[in-house]
Amino acid sequence: MTHSTRNPARGAAMMVTAGAIFALYNTLTQYIAMELHLPGPTIAFWQYLTATALALPWALSRARSAWAMRQPGLHLMRAGCAVLGVQLWVASLAWVPIWQASALILLSPFFVTLGAALILREPTPARRWLAVLGGLSGGMILLAPWSEAFSTAALMPVGAAALWAGTSLLTKRLTREEAPEALTLHLLLLLTPANAVLALVALPEGAAIGSLVPGSFALGLLVMAGLLTAAAQYAIARAYSLADAGYLQPFDHVKLPLNVGLGVLAFGFVPPGSMWAGSALIVAASFYLLEQERRGAATA
Repeated sequence: MTHSTRNPARGAAMMVTAGAIFALYNTLTQYIAMELHLPGPTIAFWQYLTATALALPWALSRARSAWAMRQPGLHLMRAGCAVLGVQLWVASLAWVPIWQASALILLSPFFVTLGAALILREPTPARRWLAVLGGLSGGMILLAPWSEAFSTAALMPVGAAALWAGTSLLTKRLTREEAPEALTLHLLLLLTPANAVLALVALPEGAAIGSLVPGSFALGLLVMAGLLTAAAQYAIARAYSLADAGYLQPFDHVKLPLNVGLGVLAFGFVPPGSMWAGSALIVAASFYLLEQERRGAATA
């Protein structure tokens, strides 16, 4: 059974939408980590618990075929990559400015494109490589790893990029037989207990389990972040049901200027002047790919 209907333009639009939602999520998460000083594992646990609670009533109102798990092994592998990626990403936001962390996440398309070609056996024309390399070049301009500002904390979003690439590839593989709704629900259901275990392990020695419950203000922000998480995960799953993984990755770059802008507004994280050149290169690479794909479809 397949739920995949090719529509690259709609898939690109869903990926850009997911990026915008994640930009809001990242800004909110960084505020919770830096200003409210909640540990990363606690933040991840409450966010995904909230997202799961929001998704369950909707899922239970659907026919069972809409959320049946047909390949549990792949779901577990996907959740494993996702939970480790989430933990690294949330932890990085307590130390790394949004613009720098988002630039490092741009390494993910390289892993995805390589995996899409070698594992999923998707065709990878030169224009895809050109667009991805253009986006990565923009990310390197923004990152400037040769500068004194570079720190070992920046390795956390690099690890998250590799793990999320694995999540993306497994999502694409699962869309061949399962609906986006099922992919969203099962990811949330599997992430929640894993995040709970990690949050408990991270508690200080002798701390009561009740210390996992934050104050009302922080809890309200975590609920909001959970809602954004659920919406973004669905948008990603929907995007991969509409277009190839390698094709979609350059559109994931668009979230970088969104993260940069929100970081400046919320925290005053002003990146170097090279940010404008890097962001322009990333956006240009994404729209170049879309135009080339449209021309290819028109002549096919």
